[in-house]
Amino acid sequence: MQSLAMIENWPVPTAAAAVVTSDGTLLGTHGPTAHRFPLASVSKPLAAYAALVAYEEGAVELDEAAGPEGSTVRHLLAHTSGLAFDEHRVTAPPGTRRLYSNAGFEVLGDHIAKATEIPFPEYVRQAVLEPLGMTSTAMEGSPAKDGVSTVDDLVRFAAEVQAPRLLDPRTVLEAQTVVHPGLKGVLPGYGHQSPNDWGLGFEIRDSKSPHWTGGSSSPATFGHFGQSGTFLWIDPAAGAACVALSDRAFGPWATEAWPPFTDAVLAELAAAR
Repeated sequence: MQSLAMIENWPVPTAAAAVVTSDGTLLGTHGPTAHRFPLASVSKPLAAYAALVAYEEGAVELDEAAGPEGSTVRHLLAHTSGLAFDEHRVTAPPGTRRLYSNAGFEVLGDHIAKATEIPFPEYVRQAVLEPLGMTSTAMEGSPAKDGVSTVDDLVRFAAEVQAPRLLDPRTVLEAQTVVHPGLKGVLPGYGHQSPNDWGLGFEIRDSKSPHWTGGSSSPATFGHFGQSGTFLWIDPAAGAACVALSDRAFGPWATEAWPPFTDAVLAELAAAR
């Protein structure tokens, strides 16, 4: 795909990107796809997928108590537990505000580790990474932000989410469906959004503006971006997913470069239909 070559113009030391379709076909790659990049918050979808495996295995229930009083596993996955961004401090009643929370994902990891009697990084490896052949990915440290991976590995994950083998497709559909519709909140790096819609571990584009995806991205697009200069989106309307990883921290360069890149990828996908 020629559009992927746009990453060469990004003001970053290193970048790699790929597009994979819903049937697992790799349409194109560009850059060093085997290079290991810090994921930052792109760690969260991997952690969420492991949490959903734990749910399907019966280790946890989505609506069981977890985190602050009144909060559940579902609240933690959907950033509605009331926990602050990076502190284990309650700032709102569960289910009332969309408070993006690294602390919430750390509590989630601890909760699943206790339920399964397996350290959460090891659980992620057994539940998601190993079955998908993601041998260059590690999820040590915080499940909110300490993952390391490659484009090659994340393409495998993106293909899985589009055509699930590790989970029931109905569970993945629930993960990409808005939890607690209508809640307002701040999308990190993009300011206040009303509504600020999220599923279970995945951000949902809907009508957010500004946004890190493209102007032509469908409202059903879901995924995540990371402060390390990384993103993964899946656009069901386009029948494809895109992974782009870089080694420059998110900033104005990304808000300027990412949307035109995504629009170019989507235009090339549409032209090939």
